[in-house]
Amino acid sequence: MVLLGVASYMYPLRWDLTQDKRYSLGDATKSLVRALPEPVTVEVLLQGDLNSGFRRLRRATVELVDEMSRQGNVRLVEPEEGSTADLQPTVIHEREQNGKTVQTTVFPYARVTYRGRKTVVPLLKNNRALNGEQNLNKSIENLEYALAEAIHSVSRDTIERIAFLEGHGELDEADVYDVSRQLSRYFDVDRGALTDDVKALRPYKVVIVAAPQEPLSERDKYILDQYVMHGGRVLWAIDGVRLSEDMLSSEGLTPVIPLELKLTEMLFRYGVRVNATLVQDLQCLTVPVDVSGEAGEAQYQPLPWTFAPLLLTSGASPVTKDVMQVSSVFASTIDTVGGGSGIRKEVLLATSTASRQTHAPAEIDLSNMRIDPQLFGSAYLPVAVRLEGTFPSAFSHRMIPEGLTDSERLDSSVPTKQLVVASGSVLQNHWQQGQPLPAGYDRYSGIQFGNRDFVVNAVLDLADDNGLIALREKTIALRLLNDRRAHAGRMTIQVVSVVTPLLLIGLLAGGVGLIRRKRYILS
Repeated sequence: MVLLGVASYMYPLRWDLTQDKRYSLGDATKSLVRALPEPVTVEVLLQGDLNSGFRRLRRATVELVDEMSRQGNVRLVEPEEGSTADLQPTVIHEREQNGKTVQTTVFPYARVTYRGRKTVVPLLKNNRALNGEQNLNKSIENLEYALAEAIHSVSRDTIERIAFLEGHGELDEADVYDVSRQLSRYFDVDRGALTDDVKALRPYKVVIVAAPQEPLSERDKYILDQYVMHGGRVLWAIDGVRLSEDMLSSEGLTPVIPLELKLTEMLFRYGVRVNATLVQDLQCLTVPVDVSGEAGEAQYQPLPWTFAPLLLTSGASPVTKDVMQVSSVFASTIDTVGGGSGIRKEVLLATSTASRQTHAPAEIDLSNMRIDPQLFGSAYLPVAVRLEGTFPSAFSHRMIPEGLTDSERLDSSVPTKQLVVASGSVLQNHWQQGQPLPAGYDRYSGIQFGNRDFVVNAVLDLADDNGLIALREKTIALRLLNDRRAHAGRMTIQVVSVVTPLLLIGLLAGGVGLIRRKRYILS
């Protein structure tokens, strides 16, 4: 028994018998931690007097790090003094049974360190649409991906590069400041226009085409096409229509015309088409509107702005799983067409069940904005599509554009990925009093939507070669007590819990006694 105890301590074995495999690591995580040449240390900063939910989150984090340590070079260490000085705390307000409200401050973070490089991992996911228990459960589901991505980020020797394309009226640096800042945690982020060098984009893991407003030349399209053919990944944020927001604001109306970027044929070969349509949705943002009339003091009232739909996210994809609705404005729709048989197409963002689309040319007239729900009869119109597979070249059987030379031209790509979003507004952030607002933040309601998470997850997915993004698919069933029944039957539950074991022990002892008496009397 002693030898067995020593062996079990030195060579521990575990069997995960849970239905959702909550105590098992993914293959990508195992490969990552086993390849670490030096130790990675993890400090769990979630300490102190925690309620049951946060104790569960902390215990799950510690158990996950412990499981990682059994697979590779990962160590759990105690937090250093003052390690939370630069972090934003989370304040928890709880109501006890006696009606008293208790306020607790916690730091739901972990710090990952490798060779002096450090990164902070937020452990808590906060979705306004979910209650506290659901958010904690989603946080536990996301733990493995969050820690694995942090370990991958600090342990890699080279930082991959991504680029925002310029030169065609794309969103400028201020317009994508927030997503650029978030992406800079994982990549070196560059910006620039294309030259005559066909290989100019080859050093970049992902290229982002953010809402161009001017047509792309044949030269630029060829460079982008061959970048994809050689395994490059592109995030296309393409508007389907052109309109004037300044004219709409000043005159109350604006024409809506198709936005011709000369990308239709190219994207068709890749498997999608961005339509020259304008989406309206009853599930949308609200804007303050003066309802006082021409006379009298201005009175602003929030009214639905159907041209700013709140897009639903797909729970079946690791890119959008547990991501809040994504806000957009003047979005278009996408058709999955063309492409080859080896291209996998997946809708990531779509409208609600009460939406409609208007084909350009059309007109937006603020004086005629009466909403008739019967007109909103369309459902789940695709707005963002992920593509993966082997893509045919848009320039196969065509001459190389004049001024370019290419000795490595390919007519079919190596396996790669692309993502097309039919609205540049998904990436855009606004500014207020000289400060950038987060992408997806609604100034009027104060709600943070999922734009930032969607864009960051999308780029991480495009750049992922190790399958880490698939860890976000992990699902842990949430099994909650019925609080009302638990409190109503509290006394019964306590009596049964105390008396039942005693009765069972008594019956067992009595049975053993009867058996012994019978045996010895007969003998």
